Amino acid sequence: MKNQQSAIVFDQKTASAYDNRWAKLAPIRDSLDLLIRAILSELPADARILCVGVGTGSELINLAQAFPLWRFTAVEPAIAMLDVCRQRVEECGITSRCTFHEGYLDSLPESDSFEAATCLVVSHFIMEKEERRNFFNQIALRLRPQGYLISSDIVYDMSTSDYQSLLEVWLRMMKSAELPEDDIEKMRAAYGRDVAVLPPQEVASIIASAGFDTPVLFFQNLLIHAWYSRRTSSN
Repeated sequence: MKNQQSAIVFDQKTASAYDNRWAKLAPIRDSLDLLIRAILSELPADARILCVGVGTGSELINLAQAFPLWRFTAVEPAIAMLDVCRQRVEECGITSRCTFHEGYLDSLPESDSFEAATCLVVSHFIMEKEERRNFFNQIALRLRPQGYLISSDIVYDMSTSDYQSLLEVWLRMMKSAELPEDDIEKMRAAYGRDVAVLPPQEVASIIASAGFDTPVLFFQNLLIHAWYSRRTSSN
């Protein structure tokens, strides 16, 4: 993830308003969180979880509340977003279970390996396929053998006719969430230019080639797809 730049600038104003901005789409996140908890529910009681591109900390807080002995390392290059995450974690009373790292994976100090990693709506900002593969490989190297990866992104085959139809529904949903029209049009223009929207099978192949077993697609909501996979035992 080194030197990757998001098309979105997460300054303090943007970070502070981030959760409110997406609040009306919370049912999507809630259903994804429900499934993530089920997938990871058999991890050890004292599991260590790596949250890559943690943002404001939604998945970290959700998992921390469900599994009270798990410990978390939160990785986030945008300091404004990480500050909001720290504040939310403190309000939830779970600061002692969390380590915060401002930066990318390549600058994260070495530590004991993790039982699982989350990477939600992050890797699609990496435009080059080989860099995306290397990003997932960096995650794999920090997991124990058979450790879980939970990954979600905006994914679809943009060359198909149904993509345009589904995109219009996706943007209507954004409008119903009261996003400004200008932001919705910027979103439309960003897909394929600033956001690497790839066919599902291609994203799954990239993950598998980075040191994981064949990913299992367990969630789709319009353009959002999510997989779980496990680090291959041989790596």
